[in-house]
Amino acid sequence: MAPAVRGLKSLVWQKLKSAIFDDCRKEDEWKIILLDDYTTKLLSLCCKMTDLLAEGITVVENVYKNREPVPHMKAIYFITPTKKSVDGLIDDFISRSSSRYKAAYVYFTDFCPDNLFNKIKSSCSKSIRRCKEINISFFPYESQVFTLNVPDAFYRCYSPTLEKTKDKDAVMETMAEQIVTLCATLEENPGVRCKSAPSDNASKLAHLVEKHLEDYYKTDEKSQIKAKTHSQLIIIDRGFDPVSTVLHELTFQAMAYDLLPIENDTYKYKTDGSAGKEKEAILEEDDELWVKIRHKHIADVIEEIPKLVKEVSSKKKATEGKLSISSLSQLMKKMPHYRKEITRQVVHLNLAEDCMSKFKPNIERLCKTEQDLALGTDAEGQKVKDSMRVLLPVLLNKNHDNYDKIRAILLYIFSTNGTTQENLDKLIQNVQIESDSDMIRNWKYLDVPIISSSAVQQQKQTRRDRSLEETFQLSRWTPVIKDVMEDAIENKLDSKDWPYCSQCPPTWNGSGAVSARQKPKASYQDERKSSARLIIFVIGGITYSEMRSAYEVSQAHKSCEVIIGSTHILTPRRLLDEVKSLSKPKDTVCIKDE
Repeated sequence: MAPAVRGLKSLVWQKLKSAIFDDCRKEDEWKIILLDDYTTKLLSLCCKMTDLLAEGITVVENVYKNREPVPHMKAIYFITPTKKSVDGLIDDFISRSSSRYKAAYVYFTDFCPDNLFNKIKSSCSKSIRRCKEINISFFPYESQVFTLNVPDAFYRCYSPTLEKTKDKDAVMETMAEQIVTLCATLEENPGVRCKSAPSDNASKLAHLVEKHLEDYYKTDEKSQIKAKTHSQLIIIDRGFDPVSTVLHELTFQAMAYDLLPIENDTYKYKTDGSAGKEKEAILEEDDELWVKIRHKHIADVIEEIPKLVKEVSSKKKATEGKLSISSLSQLMKKMPHYRKEITRQVVHLNLAEDCMSKFKPNIERLCKTEQDLALGTDAEGQKVKDSMRVLLPVLLNKNHDNYDKIRAILLYIFSTNGTTQENLDKLIQNVQIESDSDMIRNWKYLDVPIISSSAVQQQKQTRRDRSLEETFQLSRWTPVIKDVMEDAIENKLDSKDWPYCSQCPPTWNGSGAVSARQKPKASYQDERKSSARLIIFVIGGITYSEMRSAYEVSQAHKSCEVIIGSTHILTPRRLLDEVKSLSKPKDTVCIKDE
């Protein structure tokens, strides 16, 4: 039995079960499921092969690939409404006599354009038993985090070469439609708000989302007009908090993804030193230990894991007497649950040690400088009088690579709200980062001041007072998004800075209180009791520290669940590469069109 998770992953799985598997179920009848790249990733995020077996699925195939026919079996096609995927479906049923499968049940992730629908109709309609759109075009990355699969959204949204072009309009439209499928899955029709300045991206997207929400709830599955729920959706532009994107973050998940080469959430490690065999571990929410420690500070993790290892060892000793390899293998045969427990602890111990091996020689000193620049005060709370003096030791240190130096320079510029052209040119020249200078200069396209202008003096954001919160000296910075979340829940967001796009914003006090007129229909709402939801969407990527903030705020305000999402998830290195690409012409940047 699956754990009773209230999160996005389980919600998406429940929706897929009822919209697809329950829809075409017949007792004792096994089926094959055909997926494309997008739906393969979507399913892998919210279920395992055992879940599919329980739904009567025997084989999972890729719709693009050549396959052996199984004419006595029926096939479920769960695909995106793209030409490539639809062609894969049609190829399987070109003629009745040579059909690969007995019949097809077709489910699209979202709206299927008329030209593709008509193509299916004219080619293989006799073989199709069902054809439905199920409105899920987002990835449930974690229980409270979602991403959109919009290739190169960052470039499309911020590159000056695409400003006022169809490319930018198209990506905004796509994102709006995808965000609405998230709201539909959550059964929410939220009040939509956005950050009014400095860029108009957030406002544009917010108005598009509001329009699509109106259309969706006029024509949802039950064809009923749904009133606004007592939840909010806040849309923000990436430039609103550049600091959190470049700081070295010392909580476990953020630190690991920043310092180690983790790709597709896969961590590679060796248990017996450099000569040992390479192993792989996937960092995912099925691992309870990972969920428990991923948001903790590295100092706490380093203490906690050895304690857990000792705990298991003492159980073993109590069971087997003297601890030896043979007694351990005997124990694992008798109690296989220990094996899993130990393996996970070994993985996270390795992960923590790998992080520390990068941290100790160079990053530790760097973190102090970064925190002082970001906050404008040192660990004792004294104001930093000369930011350049704080920055220089980092730039002169030969052990720091270009990325680290650029991150420090950016923090210096952000802290002073821009610098002079002369000063920037000198910094770039002296640090010899001419080839990467666009990693700094191109922030202007995100409306972040790089060259200060006396005419335009941007006001510093007023931050919540966190002086009484306990923090580690090298982790004093709090992402701005956490302030936004808390202010929204406590109803403290200024409506001038955070206007609603809805004509009728819902009653909101973060506690789930809502007037009778606006009360949403009961269903999934029953399970939520009367909790409200705050959905945050950031155009252009979110950081691991911002993801952590969603969990922390939900934990502190039990009556409100915070869900955060973006086009993709950022690491500082990835973001700097993307910022650098903004000034390149479109044909030199890989833009993938379906």
